[in-house]
Amino acid sequence: MIRSLYSLLASGAQLFLRRKLRRRGVAEPGYLLAMEERFGRYADTAQPGALWIHAVSLGETRAAAILIERLRGFEPGLRILLTHGTATGRAEGERLLRGGDRQAWLPWDTPKAVRRFLNHFQPSAGVLMETEVWPNLVAAAKARELPLVLANARLSEKSLSKARRLSRLSRPAYASLTAVWAQTEADAQRLAQAGATVKGVFGNLKFDAPVDVGQVEQGRNWRVESARPVVMFASSREGEEADFFRVLKANREVAQAGWARRSTDLIEPHVQWLVVPRHPQRFDEVAALAQQHGMTVSRRSQWTAQPEAADVWIGDSLGEMALYYGLADVALLGGSFAPLGGQNLIEAAACGCPVVMGPHTFNFAEAAQLAQEAGAALRVMSMEEAVRNAVTLAGNVMRRGAAVQAATAFCAAHQGAATKTAEAVLALLAR
Repeated sequence: MIRSLYSLLASGAQLFLRRKLRRRGVAEPGYLLAMEERFGRYADTAQPGALWIHAVSLGETRAAAILIERLRGFEPGLRILLTHGTATGRAEGERLLRGGDRQAWLPWDTPKAVRRFLNHFQPSAGVLMETEVWPNLVAAAKARELPLVLANARLSEKSLSKARRLSRLSRPAYASLTAVWAQTEADAQRLAQAGATVKGVFGNLKFDAPVDVGQVEQGRNWRVESARPVVMFASSREGEEADFFRVLKANREVAQAGWARRSTDLIEPHVQWLVVPRHPQRFDEVAALAQQHGMTVSRRSQWTAQPEAADVWIGDSLGEMALYYGLADVALLGGSFAPLGGQNLIEAAACGCPVVMGPHTFNFAEAAQLAQEAGAALRVMSMEEAVRNAVTLAGNVMRRGAAVQAATAFCAAHQGAATKTAEAVLALLAR
Protein backbone atom coordinates (compact mmCIF):
# COMPACT_ATOMS: atom_id res chain seq x y z
CA MET A 1 0.00 0.00 0.00
CA ILE A 2 2.71 2.48 0.96
CA ARG A 3 4.73 1.75 -2.20
CA SER A 4 1.59 2.27 -4.30
CA LEU A 5 1.18 5.73 -2.76
CA TYR A 6 4.90 6.43 -3.33
CA SER A 7 4.56 5.35 -6.97
CA LEU A 8 1.55 7.62 -7.46
CA LEU A 9 3.47 10.60 -6.08
CA ALA A 10 6.57 9.75 -8.14
CA SER A 11 4.47 9.50 -11.32
CA GLY A 12 2.80 12.82 -10.60
CA ALA A 13 6.15 14.51 -10.06
CA GLN A 14 7.44 13.70 -13.57
CA LEU A 15 6.27 17.04 -14.99
CA PHE A 16 8.17 18.90 -12.27
CA LEU A 17 11.23 16.73 -12.97
CA ARG A 18 11.23 17.83 -16.61
CA ARG A 19 11.08 21.47 -15.56
CA LYS A 20 13.88 20.98 -13.04
CA LEU A 21 16.10 19.30 -15.64
CA ARG A 22 15.52 22.14 -18.12
CA ARG A 23 16.34 24.78 -15.51
CA ARG A 24 19.47 22.96 -14.40
CA GLY A 25 20.45 22.38 -18.02
CA VAL A 26 20.91 26.14 -18.46
CA ALA A 27 24.04 26.00 -16.28
CA GLU A 28 24.91 22.36 -17.01
CA PRO A 29 23.94 21.32 -20.56
CA GLY A 30 24.63 17.69 -19.67
CA TYR A 31 21.24 17.56 -17.97
CA LEU A 32 19.54 18.17 -21.32
CA LEU A 33 21.22 15.14 -22.89
CA ALA A 34 18.88 12.22 -23.74
CA MET A 35 16.22 13.50 -21.36
CA GLU A 36 13.70 10.81 -22.34
CA GLU A 37 15.99 8.21 -20.79
CA ARG A 38 15.01 9.67 -17.42
CA PHE A 39 11.54 8.22 -18.09
CA GLY A 40 12.67 4.83 -19.33
CA ARG A 41 12.61 5.57 -23.06
CA TYR A 42 15.78 4.58 -24.90
CA ALA A 43 16.30 5.35 -28.57
CA ASP A 44 18.71 2.62 -29.69
CA THR A 45 18.85 -1.13 -29.24
CA ALA A 46 20.76 -2.86 -26.47
CA GLN A 47 22.42 -6.26 -26.27
CA PRO A 48 21.14 -8.19 -23.25
CA GLY A 49 23.39 -9.60 -20.55
CA ALA A 50 25.65 -6.68 -19.57
CA LEU A 51 26.63 -6.13 -15.95
CA TRP A 52 24.72 -3.04 -14.85
CA ILE A 53 26.53 -0.63 -12.50
CA HIS A 54 24.72 2.45 -11.20
CA ALA A 55 26.92 5.36 -10.06
CA VAL A 56 24.69 8.35 -9.37
CA SER A 57 27.25 11.16 -9.25
CA LEU A 58 30.93 12.03 -9.54
CA GLY A 59 32.15 10.37 -6.34
CA GLU A 60 30.27 7.13 -6.97
CA THR A 61 31.49 7.06 -10.58
CA ARG A 62 35.08 7.34 -9.43
CA ALA A 63 34.49 4.43 -7.04
CA ALA A 64 32.84 2.49 -9.88
CA ALA A 65 35.91 3.14 -12.06
CA ILE A 66 38.10 1.34 -9.52
CA LEU A 67 35.72 -1.63 -9.42
CA ILE A 68 35.38 -1.77 -13.22
CA GLU A 69 39.15 -1.79 -13.69
CA ARG A 70 39.51 -4.69 -11.25
CA LEU A 71 36.60 -6.59 -12.85
CA ARG A 72 38.19 -6.24 -16.29
CA GLY A 73 41.45 -7.49 -14.87
CA PHE A 74 39.63 -10.74 -14.03
CA GLU A 75 37.23 -10.76 -17.02
CA PRO A 76 38.60 -8.66 -19.92
CA GLY A 77 35.54 -9.24 -22.11
CA LEU A 78 32.97 -8.15 -19.53
CA ARG A 79 30.35 -5.77 -20.96
CA ILE A 80 29.20 -2.92 -18.73
CA LEU A 81 25.98 -0.92 -18.62
CA LEU A 82 26.81 2.24 -16.66
CA THR A 83 23.98 4.46 -15.39
CA HIS A 84 24.03 7.82 -13.62
CA GLY A 85 21.85 10.51 -12.10
CA THR A 86 24.00 13.65 -12.48
CA ALA A 87 25.73 15.34 -15.41
CA THR A 88 29.14 15.26 -13.72
CA GLY A 89 28.75 11.55 -13.04
CA ARG A 90 27.85 10.82 -16.65
CA ALA A 91 30.71 12.93 -18.02
CA GLU A 92 33.19 11.11 -15.77
CA GLY A 93 31.68 7.73 -16.63
CA GLU A 94 32.07 8.25 -20.36
CA ARG A 95 35.82 7.80 -19.94
CA LEU A 96 35.30 4.27 -18.62
CA LEU A 97 33.46 2.89 -21.65
CA ARG A 98 34.92 0.31 -24.02
CA GLY A 99 33.55 -1.42 -27.09
CA GLY A 100 30.26 -3.15 -26.26
CA ASP A 101 29.60 -1.01 -23.16
CA ARG A 102 26.57 1.25 -22.79
CA GLN A 103 25.85 4.36 -20.79
CA ALA A 104 22.43 5.78 -19.86
CA TRP A 105 20.46 7.72 -17.27
CA LEU A 106 18.82 5.65 -14.57
CA PRO A 107 15.10 6.39 -14.93
CA TRP A 108 12.89 8.16 -12.42
CA ASP A 109 11.64 5.61 -9.90
CA THR A 110 8.16 4.94 -11.28
CA PRO A 111 6.94 1.39 -12.02
CA LYS A 112 6.52 2.06 -15.76
CA ALA A 113 9.91 3.75 -16.24
CA VAL A 114 11.73 1.05 -14.28
CA ARG A 115 9.97 -1.68 -16.25
CA ARG A 116 10.94 -0.07 -19.55
CA PHE A 117 14.53 0.26 -18.39
CA LEU A 118 14.84 -3.40 -17.39
CA ASN A 119 13.00 -4.62 -20.50
CA HIS A 120 15.28 -2.62 -22.75
CA PHE A 121 18.67 -3.51 -21.28
CA GLN A 122 17.98 -6.92 -19.67
CA PRO A 123 21.14 -6.85 -17.51
CA SER A 124 22.59 -10.03 -16.04
CA ALA A 125 22.99 -8.43 -12.59
CA GLY A 126 22.97 -4.98 -11.01
CA VAL A 127 25.44 -3.20 -8.74
CA LEU A 128 24.28 -0.03 -6.98
CA MET A 129 27.15 2.08 -5.70
CA GLU A 130 27.23 3.31 -2.09
CA THR A 131 23.74 4.64 -1.25
CA GLU A 132 21.32 4.43 -4.19
CA VAL A 133 18.37 2.28 -3.07
CA TRP A 134 15.08 3.03 -4.87
CA PRO A 135 11.89 1.17 -3.80
CA ASN A 136 10.37 0.48 -7.24
CA LEU A 137 13.72 -0.34 -8.81
CA VAL A 138 14.59 -2.89 -6.13
CA ALA A 139 11.08 -4.39 -6.18
CA ALA A 140 11.17 -4.81 -9.97
CA ALA A 141 14.58 -6.49 -9.84
CA LYS A 142 13.39 -8.91 -7.17
CA ALA A 143 10.26 -9.75 -9.16
CA ARG A 144 12.47 -10.65 -12.14
CA GLU A 145 14.94 -12.56 -9.96
CA LEU A 146 17.61 -10.15 -11.14
CA PRO A 147 20.52 -10.14 -8.65
CA LEU A 148 20.87 -6.60 -7.30
CA VAL A 149 23.53 -5.62 -4.74
CA LEU A 150 24.66 -2.50 -2.92
CA ALA A 151 28.45 -2.23 -3.14
CA ASN A 152 30.86 0.05 -1.27
CA ALA A 153 27.79 0.63 0.86
CA ARG A 154 27.58 3.33 3.47
CA LEU A 155 24.79 4.69 5.65
CA SER A 156 25.22 7.62 8.03
CA GLU A 157 23.31 8.05 11.27
CA LYS A 158 21.38 10.88 9.62
CA SER A 159 20.36 8.66 6.71
CA LEU A 160 19.46 5.82 9.06
CA SER A 161 17.16 8.14 10.99
CA LYS A 162 15.46 9.11 7.73
CA ALA A 163 15.12 5.46 6.73
CA ARG A 164 13.52 4.68 10.08
CA ARG A 165 10.99 7.47 9.62
CA LEU A 166 10.09 5.98 6.24
CA SER A 167 10.59 2.36 7.31
CA ARG A 168 7.39 1.06 5.70
CA LEU A 169 8.88 2.11 2.36
CA SER A 170 12.63 1.81 2.91
CA ARG A 171 12.82 -1.42 4.91
CA PRO A 172 11.32 -3.67 2.18
CA ALA A 173 13.68 -2.02 -0.34
CA TYR A 174 16.79 -2.75 1.72
CA ALA A 175 15.55 -6.23 2.57
CA SER A 176 14.95 -7.08 -1.11
CA LEU A 177 18.57 -6.50 -2.15
CA THR A 178 20.46 -9.70 -2.95
CA ALA A 179 23.44 -8.59 -0.87
CA VAL A 180 25.04 -5.55 0.71
CA TRP A 181 28.82 -5.14 0.96
CA ALA A 182 29.58 -2.42 3.49
CA GLN A 183 32.57 -0.09 3.78
CA THR A 184 32.89 -0.37 7.57
CA GLU A 185 31.53 -2.34 10.51
CA ALA A 186 29.62 0.75 11.63
CA ASP A 187 28.03 1.07 8.19
CA ALA A 188 27.17 -2.64 8.29
CA GLN A 189 25.39 -2.25 11.62
CA ARG A 190 23.36 0.72 10.40
CA LEU A 191 22.47 -1.00 7.11
CA ALA A 192 21.32 -4.08 9.02
CA GLN A 193 19.13 -1.86 11.21
CA ALA A 194 17.64 -0.43 8.01
CA GLY A 195 16.67 -3.95 6.93
CA ALA A 196 19.56 -4.97 4.65
CA THR A 197 21.25 -8.36 4.51
CA VAL A 198 24.91 -7.48 4.92
CA LYS A 199 27.12 -10.22 3.47
CA GLY A 200 30.50 -8.61 3.82
CA VAL A 201 32.53 -5.66 5.10
CA PHE A 202 35.06 -5.08 2.34
CA GLY A 203 36.38 -1.58 3.07
CA ASN A 204 36.24 1.51 0.88
CA LEU A 205 37.00 1.14 -2.84
CA LYS A 206 38.47 4.64 -2.93
CA PHE A 207 41.56 3.47 -1.03
CA ASP A 208 42.40 1.40 -4.14
CA ALA A 209 42.20 4.34 -6.55
CA PRO A 210 45.42 4.64 -8.61
CA VAL A 211 47.23 7.94 -8.14
CA ASP A 212 48.07 9.94 -11.27
CA VAL A 213 51.78 10.25 -10.53
CA GLY A 214 52.37 12.60 -13.47
CA GLN A 215 49.77 15.06 -12.19
CA VAL A 216 51.13 14.93 -8.65
CA GLU A 217 54.67 15.59 -9.88
CA GLN A 218 53.51 18.50 -12.06
CA GLY A 219 51.74 20.01 -9.08
CA ARG A 220 54.79 19.63 -6.86
CA ASN A 221 56.99 21.27 -9.46
CA TRP A 222 54.63 24.23 -9.65
CA ARG A 223 54.59 24.46 -5.85
CA VAL A 224 58.39 24.75 -5.77
CA GLU A 225 58.23 27.48 -8.39
CA SER A 226 55.63 29.41 -6.37
CA ALA A 227 58.26 30.01 -3.64
CA ARG A 228 55.61 30.14 -0.91
CA PRO A 229 53.35 27.62 0.87
CA VAL A 230 50.16 26.64 -0.96
CA VAL A 231 46.96 26.09 1.05
CA MET A 232 44.10 24.52 -0.88
CA PHE A 233 40.35 24.53 -0.20
CA ALA A 234 39.46 21.19 -1.82
CA SER A 235 35.98 20.42 -3.19
CA SER A 236 34.53 23.53 -1.57
CA ARG A 237 30.75 23.81 -1.38
CA GLU A 238 28.29 26.66 -1.62
CA GLY A 239 28.29 28.79 1.52
CA GLU A 240 31.71 27.59 2.63
CA GLU A 241 33.70 29.75 0.22
CA ALA A 242 32.05 32.92 1.51
CA ASP A 243 33.14 32.02 5.04
CA PHE A 244 36.64 31.20 3.79
CA PHE A 245 37.08 34.49 1.94
CA ARG A 246 35.60 36.39 4.89
CA VAL A 247 38.34 34.96 7.14
CA LEU A 248 41.06 35.91 4.65
CA LYS A 249 39.68 39.42 4.18
CA ALA A 250 39.32 40.01 7.94
CA ASN A 251 42.93 38.95 8.49
CA ARG A 252 44.11 41.25 5.71
CA GLU A 253 42.25 44.19 7.26
CA VAL A 254 43.79 43.48 10.68
CA ALA A 255 47.25 43.35 9.14
CA GLN A 256 46.79 46.58 7.20
CA ALA A 257 45.43 48.42 10.22
CA GLY A 258 48.19 47.14 12.50
CA TRP A 259 45.69 45.91 15.09
CA ALA A 260 47.38 42.61 15.87
CA ARG A 261 49.00 42.54 19.31
CA ARG A 262 51.15 39.52 18.48
CA SER A 263 52.36 37.93 15.25
CA THR A 264 50.26 34.88 16.17
CA ASP A 265 47.11 37.03 15.84
CA LEU A 266 47.70 37.07 12.08
CA ILE A 267 47.37 34.36 9.50
CA GLU A 268 50.65 34.18 7.61
CA PRO A 269 50.23 36.67 4.73
CA HIS A 270 52.77 35.01 2.46
CA VAL A 271 50.56 32.10 1.49
CA GLN A 272 49.28 31.11 -1.92
CA TRP A 273 45.57 30.25 -1.71
CA LEU A 274 44.05 27.65 -4.04
CA VAL A 275 40.28 27.00 -4.21
CA VAL A 276 38.87 24.03 -6.14
CA PRO A 277 35.04 24.12 -6.08
CA ARG A 278 33.22 20.80 -5.91
CA HIS A 279 30.77 21.60 -8.71
CA PRO A 280 32.00 22.91 -12.08
CA GLN A 281 28.91 25.05 -12.66
CA ARG A 282 30.09 27.22 -9.74
CA PHE A 283 33.59 28.03 -11.04
CA ASP A 284 32.57 31.52 -12.23
CA GLU A 285 30.60 32.20 -9.04
CA VAL A 286 33.53 31.34 -6.76
CA ALA A 287 35.98 33.39 -8.82
CA ALA A 288 33.62 36.37 -8.60
CA LEU A 289 33.21 35.83 -4.85
CA ALA A 290 36.97 36.03 -4.32
CA GLN A 291 37.10 39.29 -6.28
CA GLN A 292 34.22 40.71 -4.24
CA HIS A 293 36.36 40.16 -1.15
CA GLY A 294 39.15 42.25 -2.69
CA MET A 295 41.37 39.45 -3.97
CA THR A 296 43.00 39.00 -7.33
CA VAL A 297 42.23 35.73 -9.12
CA SER A 298 44.04 33.45 -11.56
CA ARG A 299 42.20 30.47 -13.04
CA ARG A 300 43.69 27.11 -14.02
CA SER A 301 41.95 27.31 -17.41
CA GLN A 302 44.03 30.42 -18.20
CA TRP A 303 47.43 28.98 -17.24
CA THR A 304 49.95 28.02 -19.89
CA ALA A 305 53.38 26.89 -18.71
CA GLN A 306 52.76 27.58 -15.00
CA PRO A 307 50.31 29.26 -12.59
CA GLU A 308 49.94 33.02 -12.91
CA ALA A 309 50.48 35.32 -9.94
CA ALA A 310 47.35 36.19 -7.93
CA ASP A 311 46.02 36.17 -4.37
CA VAL A 312 43.82 33.17 -5.16
CA TRP A 313 44.17 30.41 -7.72
CA ILE A 314 40.88 28.86 -8.86
CA GLY A 315 41.04 25.21 -9.91
CA ASP A 316 38.43 25.35 -12.67
CA SER A 317 39.16 22.06 -14.43
CA LEU A 318 37.89 18.49 -14.21
CA GLY A 319 40.00 15.38 -13.76
CA GLU A 320 42.99 17.17 -12.20
CA MET A 321 42.50 16.71 -8.46
CA ALA A 322 45.83 14.84 -8.22
CA LEU A 323 47.55 17.87 -9.75
CA TYR A 324 45.90 20.19 -7.23
CA TYR A 325 46.79 17.94 -4.28
CA GLY A 326 50.37 17.80 -5.55
CA LEU A 327 50.38 21.58 -5.78
CA ALA A 328 49.11 22.01 -2.20
CA ASP A 329 51.09 21.74 1.02
CA VAL A 330 47.87 21.14 2.95
CA ALA A 331 44.15 21.08 2.08
CA LEU A 332 40.97 22.16 3.81
CA LEU A 333 38.27 19.53 3.32
CA GLY A 334 35.22 20.87 1.50
CA GLY A 335 31.75 19.95 2.71
CA SER A 336 32.97 19.61 6.30
CA PHE A 337 32.55 23.26 7.38
CA ALA A 338 28.81 23.25 6.65
CA PRO A 339 26.51 20.37 7.65
CA LEU A 340 27.03 18.57 4.32
CA GLY A 341 28.89 15.48 5.50
CA GLY A 342 32.30 16.24 4.03
CA GLN A 343 33.94 15.18 0.78
CA ASN A 344 36.29 12.26 0.18
CA LEU A 345 39.61 12.82 1.99
CA ILE A 346 41.17 9.57 0.76
CA GLU A 347 42.34 11.03 -2.55
CA ALA A 348 44.15 13.83 -0.75
CA ALA A 349 45.91 11.38 1.54
CA ALA A 350 46.87 9.12 -1.37
CA CYS A 351 48.56 12.10 -3.03
CA GLY A 352 50.47 12.87 0.16
CA CYS A 353 48.47 15.98 1.04
CA PRO A 354 47.53 16.39 4.74
CA VAL A 355 43.98 17.52 5.45
CA VAL A 356 42.37 19.95 7.88
CA MET A 357 38.67 19.11 8.25
CA GLY A 358 35.71 20.77 9.90
CA PRO A 359 33.16 19.26 12.28
CA HIS A 360 30.83 17.73 9.64
CA THR A 361 32.23 14.50 8.16
CA PHE A 362 29.31 12.12 8.64
CA ASN A 363 29.44 10.88 5.02
CA PHE A 364 32.98 9.60 5.63
CA ALA A 365 32.87 9.23 9.40
CA GLU A 366 35.17 6.25 9.84
CA ALA A 367 37.68 7.32 7.18
CA ALA A 368 37.86 10.76 8.80
CA GLN A 369 38.33 9.26 12.26
CA LEU A 370 41.01 6.83 11.08
CA ALA A 371 42.85 9.57 9.18
CA GLN A 372 42.83 11.74 12.27
CA GLU A 373 44.15 8.91 14.45
CA ALA A 374 46.88 8.18 11.89
CA GLY A 375 48.05 11.80 11.85
CA ALA A 376 46.97 12.33 8.22
CA ALA A 377 44.16 14.75 9.14
CA LEU A 378 43.39 17.38 11.75
CA ARG A 379 39.90 18.17 13.08
CA VAL A 380 38.88 21.77 13.86
CA MET A 381 35.57 23.41 14.69
CA SER A 382 35.54 26.59 12.59
CA MET A 383 36.79 28.02 9.32
CA GLU A 384 39.05 30.53 11.08
CA GLU A 385 40.64 27.76 13.11
CA ALA A 386 41.02 25.66 9.94
CA VAL A 387 42.79 28.39 8.00
CA ARG A 388 45.10 29.19 10.90
CA ASN A 389 46.06 25.53 11.46
CA ALA A 390 46.51 24.86 7.75
CA VAL A 391 48.88 27.80 7.38
CA THR A 392 50.84 26.74 10.46
CA LEU A 393 51.20 23.20 9.15
CA ALA A 394 52.17 24.36 5.66
CA GLY A 395 54.94 26.50 7.12
CA ASN A 396 56.39 23.84 9.44
CA VAL A 397 58.62 21.55 7.36
CA MET A 398 59.05 18.84 10.00
CA ARG A 399 55.39 18.66 11.01
CA ARG A 400 54.24 18.66 7.42
CA GLY A 401 56.75 15.93 6.47
CA ALA A 402 55.43 13.70 9.26
CA ALA A 403 51.84 14.36 8.14
CA VAL A 404 52.70 13.49 4.52
CA GLN A 405 54.21 10.16 5.59
CA ALA A 406 51.20 9.46 7.79
CA ALA A 407 48.83 10.18 4.90
CA THR A 408 50.47 7.77 2.46
CA ALA A 409 50.78 5.05 5.12
CA PHE A 410 47.12 5.53 6.06
CA CYS A 411 46.03 4.85 2.47
CA ALA A 412 48.30 1.83 2.01
CA ALA A 413 46.96 0.24 5.20
CA HIS A 414 43.34 0.25 4.01
CA GLN A 415 43.59 -1.12 0.48
CA GLY A 416 41.98 -4.35 -0.73
CA ALA A 417 38.28 -3.54 -1.20
CA ALA A 418 38.49 -3.58 -5.01
CA THR A 419 39.60 -7.21 -5.23
CA LYS A 420 37.08 -8.39 -2.62
CA THR A 421 34.21 -6.57 -4.33
CA ALA A 422 35.18 -7.70 -7.84
CA GLU A 423 35.40 -11.34 -6.71
CA ALA A 424 31.97 -11.08 -5.06
CA VAL A 425 30.43 -9.57 -8.22
CA LEU A 426 31.90 -12.29 -10.45
CA ALA A 427 30.64 -14.97 -8.05
CA LEU A 428 27.20 -13.38 -8.34
CA LEU A 429 27.39 -13.56 -12.14
CA ALA A 430 28.57 -17.17 -12.02
CA ARG A 431 25.48 -18.15 -10.06
